[in-house]
Amino acid sequence: MRLTREKALKNFLEILLKNRVKTQKDVEILKKVFAKKFKIPLFSNPELLKAYQKLTSSGRLKKSKEIEEILKKRPIRSLSGIVNISVLTKPYFCPGKCIFCPIEENFPKSYLSGEPAADRARALNFDPFLQVKSRIQTLQEMGHSTDKIELRIIGGTWSVYPINYRYWFLKECFLAANDKIQKREREIKKELLELKKELFKEQRKNEKAKNRIVGISIETRPDFISENEVKILRELGITMVEMGVQNVFDEVLEKNQCGFNSEKIAQATRILKDAGFKILYHLMPNLPGSNLEKDEKMFEIVFNDEKFKPDWIKIYPTVVVKGSKLYQIWKEGKYKPYSDEELIEFLIKIKTNLPKWVRVARIMRDIPAEKIEAGCKISNLRQKLQEIMQERELKCQCIRCREVRENYNPKEKIYLFRQDYVASAGKEIFLSFENKDRSKLFSFLRLRIPSQVFLFKKHFLPVLENSAIIREIKTFGELVPIGTKKIAPQHRGLGKKLIKEAEKIVKEEFKLKKIAVIAGVGARDYFRRLNYRLNESYMIKKV
Repeated sequence: MRLTREKALKNFLEILLKNRVKTQKDVEILKKVFAKKFKIPLFSNPELLKAYQKLTSSGRLKKSKEIEEILKKRPIRSLSGIVNISVLTKPYFCPGKCIFCPIEENFPKSYLSGEPAADRARALNFDPFLQVKSRIQTLQEMGHSTDKIELRIIGGTWSVYPINYRYWFLKECFLAANDKIQKREREIKKELLELKKELFKEQRKNEKAKNRIVGISIETRPDFISENEVKILRELGITMVEMGVQNVFDEVLEKNQCGFNSEKIAQATRILKDAGFKILYHLMPNLPGSNLEKDEKMFEIVFNDEKFKPDWIKIYPTVVVKGSKLYQIWKEGKYKPYSDEELIEFLIKIKTNLPKWVRVARIMRDIPAEKIEAGCKISNLRQKLQEIMQERELKCQCIRCREVRENYNPKEKIYLFRQDYVASAGKEIFLSFENKDRSKLFSFLRLRIPSQVFLFKKHFLPVLENSAIIREIKTFGELVPIGTKKIAPQHRGLGKKLIKEAEKIVKEEFKLKKIAVIAGVGARDYFRRLNYRLNESYMIKKV
């Protein structure tokens, strides 16, 4: 007798319960045995999870937290304590003339069809509301908690878009996270003042919403960052800025027609840090005009010259794609990319020398291999690097490589570490909870004493006058839904302990009167419980 799909799913889930499976590997083995026996296609984890949730909620299947955890597809998404949602802006003019940047019709500059996030956005006509809504739904169906969302706005130079569009875009993102409604205004017809009022209303609602946006990042160019631009970014709720830095050598930037220099990069970095933003640099090894030795020197400068020192980086090795000026240069034989072997050895050298306070968010763009005419096509480059480094007993000390994930042991002893460094004319204090040999990072906090304190200048944001700033605080481990108790780093109070230590440092060592937090809208309630109060767009506490 042939099994219906529904019956097959129930039978298979009962087998999982009976066998008390412990790992994803166990599930995969049983999937293959079951599929072969009943001559049916293999089950996917989302399909099994959906059936599990339906059967357990109706009482037809016994609940098992272990099986529920295993069935979560790509659990890494929520192991850093948050889920990420990428939203693309509509195709629009970009003032940049960078020779490596591709242009494809119907996509924002530098984004291509075939990139997952870009394809999803185009299918939804680049509608921010629908992009956020559909992604939340997909993540929930995969078994991920969406209580804490990091929103990543991509699609080109954010600061170039019309001001009304930017306020409308964020308002729609918050609306999608807040409500179940499907009807709303699709057109940007309102005056800026009205759009601002609606955005602030949705931000207030999100403070207590089920799906809270705890951080927002945008992409822009260094030459578009100013004190005035920073004020707009804070009104919008932005907490992190990704800058297309690419290189720090002026001659390389000029050869690639980037339109800015290292002085602009340094200036933008200082302004953003003094306002509390987290900063991510996009860095591109193998640009025309550079070489392996020069690229190595570039990374050395980025992390040792106090003018730079980003908090996060993305390493995007240069690739040649059609639609870029570089494609023509390559066709003429005037550009030659590194071999895969050269690139791998270079990246291993970079990764083994990174400071403990930086996070490598990404290595390689999501560009489909068939679109790359020349350059590295290894899609799992990061994984390959890790495997080679493991074989050679080499380690990367970046945040991402050390953050505790499923290897969490609640009995493991945790120690407080502190690292001070000068950056952008101010002082950075990196506080962290780690295990004894510093191979596991449980929680960290970035505290900045702004440059104005040392230069005896007034802050360009009066709300931050005579104040230190917590620029980032994060605790790792699987995302724990708001209101639940679970033995995980997020529920050991590590974040609160780091905040208390930061307050003590600000008061006793720097004699400042207050401490500010560039908290994401969805994180404001957390800081209220620690006696911080909203002042303009910052959470402030007197110390």
